[in-house]
Amino acid sequence: MKPSLVAVVPVLSILASSCGTPEPSPSASAEKTTSARSTATARPKPTARPRPTPTPREPEPGEAKGPFPASTDPALMDPEKANATAPDTYSVKFETTAGDFAVDCKRENAPKAADRFYNLVKIGFYDDVAIFRVVKSPTPFVAQWGLHGNPEVTSKWEKSNVEPDPVKASNTRGTLTFAMGGMPKTFGTQVFINYADNSRLDGMGFAPFCTVSGDGMNVVDKFYSGYEGRASDRQDKIQKEGNAFLRNEFKKLDYIKTARLVGADPAGTPTATPDGSAAPSASASASASAKASASAKASASPSASAKKTKGSASPK
Repeated sequence: MKPSLVAVVPVLSILASSCGTPEPSPSASAEKTTSARSTATARPKPTARPRPTPTPREPEPGEAKGPFPASTDPALMDPEKANATAPDTYSVKFETTAGDFAVDCKRENAPKAADRFYNLVKIGFYDDVAIFRVVKSPTPFVAQWGLHGNPEVTSKWEKSNVEPDPVKASNTRGTLTFAMGGMPKTFGTQVFINYADNSRLDGMGFAPFCTVSGDGMNVVDKFYSGYEGRASDRQDKIQKEGNAFLRNEFKKLDYIKTARLVGADPAGTPTATPDGSAAPSASASASASAKASASAKASASPSASAKKTKGSASPK
């Protein structure tokens, strides 16, 4: 363990004051010089070795990726408005500078995390957000993102952290989990995808709730990792300056262009399904199902949408 500077500096000061020699007066110097000449020949002064001139750090060549259109949803500046309860299952499609992939999420695995992620995607929080931490060496670990490109948005979400869910699934390759920090640990807006079997994170309280679907990991594996930990070590600067800092200092980072709930845009408007028909939004489906249940004469078990309505509200 390296000694603390706080402890070392006083010790050096004490040594300097106790062992140092007072500067001699001119008369004392003359006496010493005469004595030295009478006993031995003066030693030549050693020649100082020239030091190489440090090479100034040149700006990274090329241009950064983006910028891409960012969301203007009012909830970005007011986290309390992003309080919808997620469906039991939902999927999210990510368009990135390395390609597209999707994740399938299960609320039962981590309800509070699933609600938070659902709302962040719904309001467009992850649009034009950098994948700033990609760790592949010495062994594959994670790809992480979630610091907003606008520092004003980041500041609004700093105090909206949520206590973690109990761990029900394992951090295997391809699972998505919220990053956590602080004491006690809480999560905010940053998520990561596991590159390998990181089940040791289970015991640390990291609760996965989504899984990359299909061959999506082929895209996730392409995220630029050349900066190792240099970008993630500057989270304070990212929070204060946002994408302006990242695009100036770390130009090769990959970005999330858009993140969308499959079947609905961030505002909940129906979007086209693969066959061209309109797909109802999650909120519309829940409303229609609730009305059908209320008007039914025969008794029946509650529908999935009714259960969601009665479920706990998403954390703020």
